Amino acid sequence: MAKKAYPLRINEEILSAMQRWSDDELRSLNAQIEYVLRDALRKAGRSKPPEITPIVDPVEDK
Repeated sequence: MAKKAYPLRINEEILSAMQRWSDDELRSLNAQIEYVLRDALRKAGRSKPPEITPIVDPVEDK
């Protein structure tokens, strides 16, 4: 998945709360913001479900 830089203006209190949350989850602040946005999109039905690639057992193919 390609990533695109985007400047974000955000309330200082929200940013501080997100930083504490990301620290608790052992994620970077950027990864935490992306996680929260992705979760909100999923819950709102605004994102596609992830594609699932089936696992093929090479022994069964023979």
